[in-house]
Amino acid sequence: MLTIPAFVCRGGAASALGLCIDAAPVVVTQTGNRQRKLDVGTDVATQDLTAQNFNDTITGNDIVLVDFWASWCGPCRAFAPTFAASSEKHPDVVYAKVDTEAEQELAAAAEIRSIPTLMAFKKGKLIFNQAGALPPPALEDLIAQVKEFDVDAAGASQSHDT
Repeated sequence: MLTIPAFVCRGGAASALGLCIDAAPVVVTQTGNRQRKLDVGTDVATQDLTAQNFNDTITGNDIVLVDFWASWCGPCRAFAPTFAASSEKHPDVVYAKVDTEAEQELAAAAEIRSIPTLMAFKKGKLIFNQAGALPPPALEDLIAQVKEFDVDAAGASQSHDT
C-alpha cells in the first residue's frame, strides 16, 4: 500500500491552483507482486491505469493527468477527444485514464463521486481534483498552471500554516 501525500485544489480550472487545501491522502492498495516502471513514449497518447500500475505511474512521472470515466457516461465520451488531443500537444505530461467500471476499487480509493473526474498530480502529489468535462481552452489553461505550479513551495507553505 502506498499513501500519496495530497493537497487538493477545488474550483474552476482557471483559479484552481490558487485554492489548494489540505486533503486526505490518496491511498491505493496494490495487488499482485509485480511492480514495473512505466515509460510513456511519444507514440502513446494516453494509457490505461489500473490498481496495479496507478501508484507507479503517479510517483514515477513529473506530471500526470488522470481522467476517471465510464463507457456509459455521455460527458465522459464527449471529453475523451479533448483529452486525447491535449495529450498530443504535451508529450512531457502523462495522460492516463481509469475506467471506473473495470477499476471500481481504485475509483473508490480515489473517492470518485461523479464522472468524468479529472485529477492532476505533480511530483506524486494531487494538486487538482474536479468533476466535469473541461472544454479544450480550460484544459490547456489547467495544464499550463500545473506546469508552472511549484509543488515544493506549496507543500512548504502548508507545513508552515499548520
